[in-house]
Amino acid sequence: MVILIVSVIVTVSLLAKFIIADGDFTLLSKRHVKQEAIEDKVVWITGASRGIGKVLAKQLASLGAKLIISARNELELHRVRKELTGKHAPDDVMVLPMDLGSGEASLQEAVQKAESYFGGAGVDYMFHNAAAERPKATALEMSEEGLKAMFDINVVGTISLTRLLAPSMLRRGFGHFVVMSSAAGKTPAPGQAVYSATKHALNGYFHTLRSELCRKGIKVTIVCPGPIETSNDSGTGKKVSSEKRVSSERCAELTIIAATNSLKEVWISYQPVLAVMYLVQYMPSLGYWIMDKVGERRIEAAAKKGNAYSIGLLFGKKTT
Repeated sequence: MVILIVSVIVTVSLLAKFIIADGDFTLLSKRHVKQEAIEDKVVWITGASRGIGKVLAKQLASLGAKLIISARNELELHRVRKELTGKHAPDDVMVLPMDLGSGEASLQEAVQKAESYFGGAGVDYMFHNAAAERPKATALEMSEEGLKAMFDINVVGTISLTRLLAPSMLRRGFGHFVVMSSAAGKTPAPGQAVYSATKHALNGYFHTLRSELCRKGIKVTIVCPGPIETSNDSGTGKKVSSEKRVSSERCAELTIIAATNSLKEVWISYQPVLAVMYLVQYMPSLGYWIMDKVGERRIEAAAKKGNAYSIGLLFGKKTT
């Protein structure tokens, strides 16, 4: 009887933790950033002019990292640089404007510059955060032009930058790629089919890259966030729907925890997205059945700016 009571208590406790969790259990078990893993290291962040990239820059600077921040908008990068505080900020923060869709020659030039900064110390961490915007379109609505543009930035540009940077890391015997993927790279994402495809592609490439190079000092951490609240969602930074989203600050914090603890893949989200990710991973038939049930309703909810992540969609309820 005692064993039964203890088992029930433990089960209820774990269930309660899962209900209120904002990340997978392995990630949440780590709790803290290992500052010694990031302090005085050279960290290059793409997409650093706004959203999660900007918040990552602020948190990494406060931890003592030497930063290289990149995005297409140079003016915005300089604004971010002025806001940074920390051991090496803002004076020793390098601004490196870059467009992931600009082609290999341009990316090669950016890599050479990045490797020359801080006395030629080289890049220790590459945070692949830049990504094309997510247009709301069904799987058949995306134009060929839009499809190619999204793959050029989210996949081709990111992979090309990795191919160009990795040889230097291999010569030094250390390098860590932190890839901002998405829950859409783990589960179906009705209304975002092409975006989801790019994130699945990144997951496949970087998990394979790690398996090929891990014995040579190369690490890879893939981060799969669900709905995140950022100032990109509206022009004011205010919430634009009733969706429950993890804050960009918390997402950045968990991302750095994952990287400094050398986790291979982590999930960041509230429910019900987190539960769906677990189901698709471990009970795929049930997970995909649920997504088939909500797919069309999710597109309709998003079109009406309602809650596209509500569990009510499973039961055909209207969301606002």
